[in-house]
Amino acid sequence: MSALKNFIRSLVPAKVLNAYRERKKDKQRKLIREQELRGEGLTFTQVFQQLQACGLKAGDSVLVHSSFSKIGFVAGGPRIIVDALLEVIGAEGNLLMPSSPNPGYQLDYIRNLEQFDVRNDPSKMGAITEYFRKLPGVLRSESPTEPVCCFGPKAEWFTSGHLGEETPYTKNSPFARLAEANGKILYIGVTLDNAGTSLHVLEDAVPDFKYPVYYPELFHVSVKRMDGTSVPVSVKVHNPEQSAKRKCDGLLPLFEEKGVMTRSTIGNAPTLVFDAAKMLEVMISEYQTNGVTMYTPNGGN
Repeated sequence: MSALKNFIRSLVPAKVLNAYRERKKDKQRKLIREQELRGEGLTFTQVFQQLQACGLKAGDSVLVHSSFSKIGFVAGGPRIIVDALLEVIGAEGNLLMPSSPNPGYQLDYIRNLEQFDVRNDPSKMGAITEYFRKLPGVLRSESPTEPVCCFGPKAEWFTSGHLGEETPYTKNSPFARLAEANGKILYIGVTLDNAGTSLHVLEDAVPDFKYPVYYPELFHVSVKRMDGTSVPVSVKVHNPEQSAKRKCDGLLPLFEEKGVMTRSTIGNAPTLVFDAAKMLEVMISEYQTNGVTMYTPNGGN
């Protein structure tokens, strides 16, 4: 379905596409405003209880992808969501969120990038992620294309291996380390089509992955670290031609069947909860035996 959507989008003029997106945003903002006026805002206690109902518990390491607007009106804003997440996982848990400064194709972004500023470049992955990024004690990994923020006792371990990796999904990345730590992935109001970063771990985990997921050119940029020093790095980015063939949500039935994923709700937002280790295990197994990937969710040669 996502491949078809991408094809249709490629035929629609950018002006028309942007106008359509703005209408959708206006409709969502109106619904949220109506909720607020009716006094139906989601409270901290409600969010906390709903997160527990998702299966989150003390000590969990959890990577959260989110669309704040899909949740509906939250009295207190993104802070309530983050506070509830931290309360559920407790002092021994680790909270992770994507914080890429790029909302679009990596190739367009990297061609115009001279330096990624770890401390100051904002996250473009939604309001919750940007609020979380700026909290005291939150560490941010140093990948110029897919940085991840983390708070918790293992935050340094989760974020420290990202600098200098040519691709952002290697065994040293927060995405792969989450699977190593038996963590969870929470999709609040978004799906794999919107936020499929963890699917890319497969592409770096198996030798000679059979699709050209990376653009052939190696890019050289600078990373300004948290301490203010700058280091040169070389990175690869996704090949947009291959990216247009993604059918990420086509994997959902498989993940559900294999016990990798469960469904829940946070506010008005449909929510998916993944076991990160099982997700990677199933992806590798299904790729090796049936040719299953995000490009061929039903298998292929």
